[in-house]
Amino acid sequence: MKALVTGATGFVGQHIVAALLSRGHHVTVASRSRERLQACPWQDAVSWVPLEIGAGRRFALPGDDLPEVLIHAAWSNLHDYRSLVHLEELLLPHYFFIKQLVTAGVSRCVVTGTCLEYGLQEGALAETDAAAPVVPYAIAKNVLRQMLLGLQTSHPFRLQWLRLFYLHGEGQRPSSLLAQLEQALERSDEVFDMSPGDQQRDYLPVTEAARLICRLAENTDYDGIVNCCSGKPVAVADLVRRHAAARGKSLQLNLGRYDYPDYEPRHFWGDVTLLHQLTGPQQ
Repeated sequence: MKALVTGATGFVGQHIVAALLSRGHHVTVASRSRERLQACPWQDAVSWVPLEIGAGRRFALPGDDLPEVLIHAAWSNLHDYRSLVHLEELLLPHYFFIKQLVTAGVSRCVVTGTCLEYGLQEGALAETDAAAPVVPYAIAKNVLRQMLLGLQTSHPFRLQWLRLFYLHGEGQRPSSLLAQLEQALERSDEVFDMSPGDQQRDYLPVTEAARLICRLAENTDYDGIVNCCSGKPVAVADLVRRHAAARGKSLQLNLGRYDYPDYEPRHFWGDVTLLHQLTGPQQ
């Protein structure tokens, strides 16, 4: 399979590329600069094409050698979900980039969305649950999905929209929970400040998420939304304790130092029924 991957040097994208290569696929990476690939262990195993997603910019298609599937994992400003940049500056350029590839003949697109598209709904959330996003990042992602559904009416293509839940592992943002915990453990801190910690979330190692995304990209038939998650709720405080114990360390949790995020429900996780139908049980 010939795959074009955007966002390949990002947290999720770098693992998607590794998963594709491990399964023998030919991977082309699109990014602003080839220099950013130098830190990636797979840099010599991929092809590279320049890409800068922005207003008025067009992607230089690699001749007639179109990819069989676009895996679009690019998005910026992920440190601030509340920023209007997601709606005002990112949404349309990403749409027009995907449209350019579809109109050129790419017949399958796999695009990463977010569990925050479900908004403040509680419990096990399935793909059939209505989207109700409350922050600009999630609103922009959901609008992009709706725009692509509209594009399908005039340019038929298969669209897999992957709602990623909480991923962790190598390359995660320094401000993310487990990255901050790692920093605290490295410093041998005695106390770790966090939220009340009783909220339940759905966490999945990014390497497993990448494997699942690769399997979904190999599926040439499915069109629609898919939750990419573990399906197993865990209390955030319990997750932190387990992670510290796995490192052979312990520290006191200062629970309630920070408030609950106001854009997330207290208890939610993903229904993985469809995911398992499409990819099989997780490893």
